[in-house]
Amino acid sequence: MRDAFAALASDALQANSEALTKRTKVDLEGVVDPLKENLKTLDGYVRELESARKGAYESLQQQLTQLGNTHARLQETTTSLTQALKSPTVRGRWGELQLRRVVELAGMTRHVAFDEQASTESGRPDMIVYLPNGGVLPIDSKVPLDAYLAAATETNEQLRKQNLAQHTKAMRERVKELGQKQYWDQFERAPDFVVMFIPNEACLGAAFENDPDLLEYAISKKVLVSSPVNLLALLRAVAYGWQQHQIADNAIKIAREGQELFNRLKKFVDHLADVGRSLRKLVDGYNRALASLDKRLLPAVRRFQEMGLSTKELDAPKEIEVLPKVIAAIEDDASETAD
Repeated sequence: MRDAFAALASDALQANSEALTKRTKVDLEGVVDPLKENLKTLDGYVRELESARKGAYESLQQQLTQLGNTHARLQETTTSLTQALKSPTVRGRWGELQLRRVVELAGMTRHVAFDEQASTESGRPDMIVYLPNGGVLPIDSKVPLDAYLAAATETNEQLRKQNLAQHTKAMRERVKELGQKQYWDQFERAPDFVVMFIPNEACLGAAFENDPDLLEYAISKKVLVSSPVNLLALLRAVAYGWQQHQIADNAIKIAREGQELFNRLKKFVDHLADVGRSLRKLVDGYNRALASLDKRLLPAVRRFQEMGLSTKELDAPKEIEVLPKVIAAIEDDASETAD
């Protein structure tokens, strides 16, 4: 019985195991097949993302290469510019070009609102700006950059401070030299100061930061130290003054032209009034002559007709009743003339 029971149990277990395996396989196929399709779709997305990432990395690598080349060229250009600005002649020419650029940005025209290199007894300012009503504003460009460039490239803090001190001293010397030229005495109508143009904002800012009394010192020497932004604002104000001056001149010209037009119109009206009065006199004379014809000559002619000397009819012309129209101003003028 034990063997028979074991055999029966083994068969039942095997049958149940096969049934469970089949059922589990069917259930797993229902779950795994959609999951398999999703995994395939996800694999496609991952491959596309990897391909896009690879292309982006290649593009980024190209951009980084170009950025490196640009940085290298910029560094070379900066080095060349630094070396060039160490020459006083190049610095002076660069300052003059920056000054002209600021003036042109302000909307001014050469030989109309400003002139360059105007000679005077005490020197030659880089530019004179013409002010309304015949005024002149002298501007001189100064570029003290030797010590400033040395301080900008110096890594030692102590040496950097020494270079900045030299830069501030050089700025004071330029202010003193420019104040001694006294450009305001060389022109007939000029303000009692001269503009010292510094084409570099950082250069001027470093000098003011290192020497807070520099501005007061410059004003005491009648020198107005100006950066490109400040000079642009000043020249904009001058250009606005020129605009208002031109508007005032145009208003005066318009008033003169209006007065001249009024005088010519009055003269024309006077001539027209004379013509109207002449026409009135002519019509009155014609009507008087017609009345004399009707009262004195036509009766005698009719008596001749009654005597049979002529059978033809003599028709007298008609009286003119329409007079020229006269405007009120002409009538008033005519009445004053009659009075």
